[in-house]
Amino acid sequence: MLEDQRSPHPSKALLLAAFGSVYFFWGATFLAIRFAIETLPPFFMAGTRHFVAGVILYVWSRLRGAPRPTGAHWKSAAVVGVLLLCVGNGGVVWSEQRVPSGIAALMVATIPLWMVLLSWLWHRSPRPGLGLSIGLVMGFVGTAMLVVPSGGAGGGHVDPLSAVVLMVASISWAGGSLYSRRAHLPPSPLLATAMEMLAGGALLLVMGGATGEWTRLHLEALSARSFLALIYLITFGSLVGFTAYIWILRVSTPAHVSTYAYINPVIAVLVGRAFAGEPLTLRTLLSTAVIVTAVVLITTFRAKEAGVTSKEALLPAEECPALPDEVFPQLRKSD
Repeated sequence: MLEDQRSPHPSKALLLAAFGSVYFFWGATFLAIRFAIETLPPFFMAGTRHFVAGVILYVWSRLRGAPRPTGAHWKSAAVVGVLLLCVGNGGVVWSEQRVPSGIAALMVATIPLWMVLLSWLWHRSPRPGLGLSIGLVMGFVGTAMLVVPSGGAGGGHVDPLSAVVLMVASISWAGGSLYSRRAHLPPSPLLATAMEMLAGGALLLVMGGATGEWTRLHLEALSARSFLALIYLITFGSLVGFTAYIWILRVSTPAHVSTYAYINPVIAVLVGRAFAGEPLTLRTLLSTAVIVTAVVLITTFRAKEAGVTSKEALLPAEECPALPDEVFPQLRKSD
């Protein structure tokens, strides 16, 4: 794994490979989720994915010398796991039964908007300035373009219930990310994430049982495409993509790292169109342009607003559980 490679001057090829992994692997996870839930119940699939990835990361971290976590660590990790994985990712997985994967990715791309608003309302951060406010307005306009029915050109809109679930999922992810910055988590970022995945994955499996998914689970009906999609999500979405992201945080600049926040939804839309024939209407294209522009503005101005550090400008990805402050040692030196 890349976590231990901390050279201040990594090779260009390795850096490009790491960025490519984060851009493509995370962008393609939305389509992989859609394929996985074709023959697997959504909460069971998400719970299995996160729990298995959590076990692998936990064992790896402990073998690499990470100290045994305390009860307080597990409590904080469970809270983060509920907010990010049960409500956040669980909402995305459930919604993809009813909406195209690219649309789900665009809705999730609004997480930076909710982070700014929650930070302002919850942590009493300074009121957003003009540039940040423009980004917020554009983000909500782009979301409205997807959700509000219209008889005009472009066609189609997001299923209302799915839109609400995706909005709640995005708000929960933003809240979990903000909480994790002050939570008592282990100093090892991989161990902290493993614990969040274990807690969140276990709770998702419980949710699956509570909603009757276990009685609808028929492994003999599992398709090869769903199985391979689940393996992809565990391997490339949670393990390869995440460790690449951790490494990039240590060797690159916040401005470069934050680019994934507006590249991932574009990748998701294009991959959904190319490999699943998802509709790419004029309305979707316009919404993509507006939402991505909003995320670029928020990412840029968030680092410039009063009281916001370069570390806080980094935005959470759909596949990246929130990280403790210890994952940013080099960034803190430059704040």
